Amino acid sequence: MKPANYALQNISTNIWKLAGDGNVYFLDFEKKIFVDTGSRMLRPKIEMFLSKVVDFLKVDYVVLTHLHLDHVGNIDLFPNATLLASQAEIDAFNANPDGAVLDSSLAAKIKQRGMTAIETVSLPGLEVIQTPGHTSGSICLWYAKEGVLFSGDTIFHRGIGRMDLPTSVPDIMQTSLNKLSTLPIKKLCAGHDYGLEEPTRRHEKIIR
Repeated sequence: MKPANYALQNISTNIWKLAGDGNVYFLDFEKKIFVDTGSRMLRPKIEMFLSKVVDFLKVDYVVLTHLHLDHVGNIDLFPNATLLASQAEIDAFNANPDGAVLDSSLAAKIKQRGMTAIETVSLPGLEVIQTPGHTSGSICLWYAKEGVLFSGDTIFHRGIGRMDLPTSVPDIMQTSLNKLSTLPIKKLCAGHDYGLEEPTRRHEKIIR
């Protein structure tokens, strides 16, 4: 694997990663799928690098592990894709859009675009795991064929997601972590690379 600061990494068969302040993953499967879209600051890199491996107009799905601004910042790059989030995350958004996204302008974009509950869609080869904690509707995606876990902000290489945000549910986080602990994970594809490059940092410094 190339270093985490390398612009575009082919991390597994038909899986690409663009590292940034919010990591973006492209799955060139039967359906063309993005997992999260990073922050607006990452947009130039997405356009420069990921456009070389996929036509953005042909992306089928954008899976949002949760709706925070550093994961939904570039949904408008994929105008023909269906936005997928868990029903619990959609419910939290409907109840408190700004609290769910932490950015009113992005919340307005999502409201205009609309979302589909991921529980109603078939994603061959991928298992959706409900992992509330960081947010009430956080999800992870498990690609069992190659032991790849897309963990959003539930777990990082060292540390877990913070639980003091408007839609966090800290009392349930341990149950979510217990679910993930049973998986034979070979590659962790987290929402951020906390702990990947600086393994000696203190635990509390890498929680986001």
